[in-house]
Amino acid sequence: MPSTDPRIDAYIEGRPAFARPILQHLRAAVHRACPEVEETLRWSMPSFTYKGRILCQMAAFKEHASFGFWRGKEVAGEGRSADGMGQLGKLRSLSDLPTDYELDALIRKAAALIESGVKAPRAVKQPRAEIVMPSDLAAALAANPAAQATYDAFPPGCRREYLEWVVEAKRPETRAKRVSQAVEWMAEGKRRNWKYEKC
Repeated sequence: MPSTDPRIDAYIEGRPAFARPILQHLRAAVHRACPEVEETLRWSMPSFTYKGRILCQMAAFKEHASFGFWRGKEVAGEGRSADGMGQLGKLRSLSDLPTDYELDALIRKAAALIESGVKAPRAVKQPRAEIVMPSDLAAALAANPAAQATYDAFPPGCRREYLEWVVEAKRPETRAKRVSQAVEWMAEGKRRNWKYEKC
C-alpha cells in the first residue's frame, strides 16, 4: 500500500484540469517504481522522499506542469530539457511524458543514487578574473605610504573588494571620490566593508 499524503490529493485537486491527469500519472509512476517512497509538501510542491532524502518533485502552473529529480543532472543528464523546471520540460498533456518504461527507469536510477550514499558532486568554482590595479588608485596609494602599506598587507580578498569598488564606478567623478575614500580608509587600516565588521 503506497504511503500517500492527503495534502497531495488536495494539491492535485486544486490544479487546472489539464494538469490533474499528468500529476496523477506521475504520482502513480513514482509509487510504482519506488514503493517505499513517502509523500510530503516541500516549498508548497508535492515532493517524494526516499530514505529521508528528496527523490523528486512535481508541480503545476497555469499552463504547464513539471517534474524533476533532486539530482537531476545525474539522473537525466545535462540536455534532457532546458524548457521549464525539472528534467521533463513543460508538460501540457500526458503525451508530453516519457513512456512508463523510461519514467520508471529514471525513478529507479534516482532511488539507486540515494541508496548508494554517494553525495551529489559539488559545482567546481571557476576562478574569478584578476582585476588589474587601476593607474589612478596605484598613484593615490603611492602618494600615501600608510595606505600603501595597509593595501600590501591585505589578503587577496580584501584587495579585490577595493579594486572592484573602484573599477565598477560608472562616472569619472564617482571613481575619483571612491579612490580618495579608499586611500583614506586604507591609511586608517580599514577594510572596504569595515562598517559591517564586528568589533
